[in-house]
Amino acid sequence: MEWLLVIFAYILGSVPSGVVVARLMGGADPRSGGSGNIGATNVLRTLGKKAAVATLAGDFIKGVVPVLIAVALLPKGSFLLYLTAMAAILGHDFSFLLAFKGGKGVATTIGAITVLSPLVALLLLATWISVVVVTRFSSAGALTAAAMSPIFALFVVKDGRFALFCVAAGALLIYQHRVNIKKLLAGTENRVGKS
Repeated sequence: MEWLLVIFAYILGSVPSGVVVARLMGGADPRSGGSGNIGATNVLRTLGKKAAVATLAGDFIKGVVPVLIAVALLPKGSFLLYLTAMAAILGHDFSFLLAFKGGKGVATTIGAITVLSPLVALLLLATWISVVVVTRFSSAGALTAAAMSPIFALFVVKDGRFALFCVAAGALLIYQHRVNIKKLLAGTENRVGKS
């Protein structure tokens, strides 16, 4: 029965918040404009602030809910706890509802980490905000936070298993940003607030 948590996490993670929000608000599918991504940053470009906030909340909740349930049902530090968190992120990144395509997993990852360690989540949020304020590149903020997450997990909360999860989740997030990395290096990446 515990493995059903992992399946549930993947299914919930697969719900494309950006696409759902666009349909509910009568707007264009975010995949048809901007960067073509279903995440909140591209929804901001294509549909505006309200849709972006709703998308961000939806993606965040996809990470929170299954991990909260897992925390309630599983022993602390359980392998299945971290696997449940990873399944939610994988669902967002590789949704079976979108032919195994999806977003980049930033909000869903932060949602899962918020339940696992609120302190690390706050540090990652502060890192992201700081980098975005300075550079105006959302992707740069996400990449920096991903790189810092295992360090925060290991040296701030001193949890080796959590640190390993952050390594895996951070590596996946960086992989999902591979196009953005190329654009950052080429100087063609979109800044926040511009299409």
